[in-house]
Amino acid sequence: MEAFDPAELPELLKLYYRRLFPYGQYYRWLNYGGVVKNYFQHREFSFTLKDDIYIRYQSFNNQSDLEKEMQKMNPYKIDIGAVYSHRPNQHNTVKLGAFQAQEKELVFDIDMTDYDDVRRCCSSADICSKCWTLMTMAIHIIDRALKEDFGFKHRLWVYSGRRGVHCWVCDESVRKLSSAVRSGIVEYLSLVKGGQDVKKKVHLSEKIHPFVRKSINIIKKYFEQYALVDQDILENKQSWDKILALVPETVRDELQQGFQRQSNSPQRWETLKNTINKYQKNNKNDKCGLWLEWEIMLQYCFPRLDINVSKGINHLLKSPFSVHPKTGRISVPIDLQKVDQFDPFTVPTISSICHELDVISTKEEKENGTESDTKHRTRESKLKCHFIYFSSNINKIIRGPV
Repeated sequence: MEAFDPAELPELLKLYYRRLFPYGQYYRWLNYGGVVKNYFQHREFSFTLKDDIYIRYQSFNNQSDLEKEMQKMNPYKIDIGAVYSHRPNQHNTVKLGAFQAQEKELVFDIDMTDYDDVRRCCSSADICSKCWTLMTMAIHIIDRALKEDFGFKHRLWVYSGRRGVHCWVCDESVRKLSSAVRSGIVEYLSLVKGGQDVKKKVHLSEKIHPFVRKSINIIKKYFEQYALVDQDILENKQSWDKILALVPETVRDELQQGFQRQSNSPQRWETLKNTINKYQKNNKNDKCGLWLEWEIMLQYCFPRLDINVSKGINHLLKSPFSVHPKTGRISVPIDLQKVDQFDPFTVPTISSICHELDVISTKEEKENGTESDTKHRTRESKLKCHFIYFSSNINKIIRGPV
């Protein structure tokens, strides 16, 4: 893949916004078929320009205005906000208190940095194929709940471009939800609670909710390979002491000795399970150890949501098909049928697709110089599957003509 050089970003963005950005599908999505008058016109956009210049309360009359402004400004980042009571670009002219956020998709932001206390391969903004499994599990767990537990139909998952994923729930009824209801949904979907100082972050009650059982069933499919092999969470004393801090003191010494007799994480995990089972049989009135194995699995694997992003109607979130200025990767939609195959390291970079465009342009010019074919054929390549998936989702949402 073409190496990305951040110094080339200004020139690459000009080409990207002029020739490749999917304005038509993008407008159809955010206009939702034009059912509500001024729906698109009242939508807030924000642009981050070169040197971190940040412009909020942008709004546009139509697709053409959006195109012109994006091609004029060439934003490094695009964020999408709420649909307001008035046009966002006129918010300063509105009577104080009258300018209110009224609707927005229910959004979720899952960032790999929130797992730094439990992943051992990377930290901060770094990711690798070993820890990306956390995002795979997160999508499966949250999407299943949104679909089956809440009945939400239109869910668009998007790669952030660097170290996480976003979800946009687009159902009409969902877009109208209050902050209080959004908070309730996020609370339902949250099990890992507590800051850096809290060691044990998952506490299950005696009666297990079906959401927890179904989430554990998903985690079980990945746990051995992800946690015991790739992350090697019981590799040495330093790593297993973190897990011992989550179990009752009465079994810590026994586990410490048991771990020292074993030679790898899978063996030590079996020792842990056997010791917990024995503890439960001998202490039937002590409910602490009842779901201990599951609590540990959830603490190490369960999705970690940014609650504020989801509950605030006026909270902005990075737009699909925005370009990440550090990695150059495009924020592409993730096909829900192929979540396990999604690899962030094979996502097209702006360098690769612009290079491809240059190659095709040169070839076309030699043949007959037609730009429309160039544009069409470029979309047939690296971004093709992402454009098609995005389009099919939009068609389902608004049930409009293709």
